[in-house]
Amino acid sequence: MRELAHPTAIGPKRNPLGPVVIWNLIRRCNLTCKHCYSISADRDFPGELSTSEVFGVMDDLKAFGVPVLILSGGEPLLRPDIFDISHRAKDMGFYVALSTNGTLIDEKNIDSITAVGYAYVGISIDGMRETHDNFRRKHGAFDASMKGIHLCQDRSIKVGMRFTMTQDNAHELPQLLQLMEDEDIDKFYLSHLNYAGRGNINRAHDAILDTTRSAMDLLLDTCWRHEVENRPKEFVTGNNDADGVYLLFWVKRHFPDRVDHMRAKLAQWGGNSSGVNIANIDNLGNVHPDTFWWHYNLGNVRTRAFSEIWRDVSDPLMAGLKAKPRKVKGRCGECSYFDICGGNTRVRAYQLTGDPWAEDPACYLSDDEIGARKSRPRLSVTAYTRQRSANSL
Repeated sequence: MRELAHPTAIGPKRNPLGPVVIWNLIRRCNLTCKHCYSISADRDFPGELSTSEVFGVMDDLKAFGVPVLILSGGEPLLRPDIFDISHRAKDMGFYVALSTNGTLIDEKNIDSITAVGYAYVGISIDGMRETHDNFRRKHGAFDASMKGIHLCQDRSIKVGMRFTMTQDNAHELPQLLQLMEDEDIDKFYLSHLNYAGRGNINRAHDAILDTTRSAMDLLLDTCWRHEVENRPKEFVTGNNDADGVYLLFWVKRHFPDRVDHMRAKLAQWGGNSSGVNIANIDNLGNVHPDTFWWHYNLGNVRTRAFSEIWRDVSDPLMAGLKAKPRKVKGRCGECSYFDICGGNTRVRAYQLTGDPWAEDPACYLSDDEIGARKSRPRLSVTAYTRQRSANSL
């Protein structure tokens, strides 16, 4: 939206030297959320990386050019050495963010959180009080998370709300955006449901396509209003790269004279970057193409450096993700906007079909909009029976 209001020159695409790393340092969590991709629980999980092992991996990540560490869980604040890890990451020059459910941020640890100087603290809010507590399976979770947000704000820590949208909570998006306004929260992140962990088990509750479009309309209109009123807030969406194409359609409706420029900018961005510019390390040290591929290990940092694992394209999934262009099938392979979306989220296709290169069933754009043939039915989240095959990769 800022680019729309203040256009800049189109230059060459610049990829970072290393990927953004989302690091699940611990699997233990005080909550058991319905959409948890790591299937965390309030118990210890054996075999997690020690402090010294984490430090060793950080040295390799820094040398490899990784710019960002997002420290996550489970609930990262349950890890006793979380502040030691965070301080060292900051001292090494990483952009360091904390991804938390927020319920454990209190008067006892807010000084320690402040002392780290996190670039950003993301706190999950999945609806208003009753809905959020139901998603998080804990009475009082909403109030505790909002208290965490307020404590961060009191210390001038940049903090944001992270909302995972499903059919069960999409209707509360207007209230959450109003809550962001009322509480003067810095950032709002809308995450589309991804089919991993408990999110895969509950995928039948994924927001249906028309609901997703309505939510995106509201989010884009809200973001633009903030831009023209010079009230800067950050609005981000994730886990559905069709959002970039839908933004282009929004621009076409409202600013048809700026479509070509916006398309060039979106193509420069290039869409999905799992396995390329986004990486995940889990609590045991296993490396994944992103956080939703926990069922697929690329290697382990205890036995092989992350930098070696990440460059290795002998693995068929990594070879396919790093291919330019990716060889995707179905509607995704026929899409006129592949240069913007990049084939969307491969893990959803894999979870439904066993084939990571099949079309993404959560694309909410019509065949007419993307220029795809109508000679075959689309994949259905609720009706399709997943068929695994040994050679699907």
